[in-house]
Amino acid sequence: MCLHLSMAASLLGIIQTMDFTLHQTFPEDLKSDWNELLTESILNVPFLRFEYLKGWWQTRGGGEWPQDSQLVLVTAHQNDALVGVAPLFSAQYEGQPSLLFLGSIEISDFLSFIVRPQDLQSFLSGLLDFLCNFDQVPAWQVLDLHNNLSIAGLPDALEAEAIRRSWQYRCEQSYHAPVICLPDDWDGYLAGLDKKQRHEIRRKIRRLEEADPSTRWYIVSEGTTLAEESQAFLQLMAHDPQKEVFLSGSMHQTMLETIQSAFDAGYLQLAFLEINGKKAAAYLNFDFDDRLWVYNSGIDPEFYPYSAGWVLLAYLLQWSIENKRTAFDFLRGNEDYKYRFGATDRFVYRIRLTRP
Repeated sequence: MCLHLSMAASLLGIIQTMDFTLHQTFPEDLKSDWNELLTESILNVPFLRFEYLKGWWQTRGGGEWPQDSQLVLVTAHQNDALVGVAPLFSAQYEGQPSLLFLGSIEISDFLSFIVRPQDLQSFLSGLLDFLCNFDQVPAWQVLDLHNNLSIAGLPDALEAEAIRRSWQYRCEQSYHAPVICLPDDWDGYLAGLDKKQRHEIRRKIRRLEEADPSTRWYIVSEGTTLAEESQAFLQLMAHDPQKEVFLSGSMHQTMLETIQSAFDAGYLQLAFLEINGKKAAAYLNFDFDDRLWVYNSGIDPEFYPYSAGWVLLAYLLQWSIENKRTAFDFLRGNEDYKYRFGATDRFVYRIRLTRP
C-alpha cells in the first residue's frame, strides 16, 4: 500500500517539486530503481540495498525490534524519476515516539538516506515537511538516525534543516569505523606498515605454510554448497561466547538469509581457511562497490596456535589488492587488530532531530 503527496522543496530560492510517497510495504517494482539510485547516492553501502533492508524488516533485525513497529518507507520522485528514498520505521525508543533508519541499530553498520549529493538538501526539506504534515505518517517526536558514516555529509545537511525549523539538533559520535585504503601491490601494502607489524604478518603466514598440517583457503562460489557452508560459518561464529548469544532466537535465520541475499545479488564473499581438512577460520564479507566490507568472522579455538584468523585476514587483504579493490573496510568497531593491519579511523554518528 502506498500514499502520495507532492511537496515543494526550496533550496537557495530554487523550487523543486518532489512527489513523496509513503509505502507501508516493500514494493518489488521499486527494487531496480532503488539499487540504481544507491550507486550515485551520498553513501553506497550494502546495508542500503533494497533486498538487504527488505530482509531486515521482515525479521525486524533478527528480533531487535518488536513486530508492531511500523514501516515508514518514503520515496521521492521528480519528473517520474526516483530521486530519493527515506528508509524509515516508527517505534517507541528511549521513551519517545521515534522515526529510525531501517537497519538500526545492531547488524547494519552504516545507514543513510538514499539520495544524490546535489539533491540532498532539497530532498531533506521536502521529506521533513512530508513527515510533519502527512497524516498517514505515524505520530513521532524524534527523528533518531543511527549509524551515520562521517563521510556522507548528512550531519551538516540535517543541522541546517534543524536550524531553519527551530528544532533541537544533536549529533554524537557512537563508533569507530577503521578502513585500509589499498595500494596497487602487496609489497606496497606491507611497506606502509610499521616494521614490527610487517614482520608479524610475514612470520604468521610463513609459520602456518611451513607447518606439518596441510592448508588451503577458498571463497565459496557454488550455490549448491552455500547452505552447508553458511551453517559451517555460523558454527565457527558460535565458538565465541558473545557471538553465540548474538545468534540466538531469530538472528541465526536472519544471518542465513543475509548470506543468501548477498549471494543472489552477486556481492557475497564467504571465505574459509582449512587446516588438515577442518575449517579453522572464516570471514563473511561483502565484495561491493570495489571495496571489501569485513562483516563478521568465526575461528575454531583449536587453531589459535596457528593464528588462523590473522592468516586468513592477510590472505583476504592480498586477494583484495590483487583484484584491484580500492579499500578494505572493517566497518564498525575499534578492535586493536584492525589498526595493526594498517587501518585508519573514520567515525559513525547518531543524529537526533527533536520537534518542539
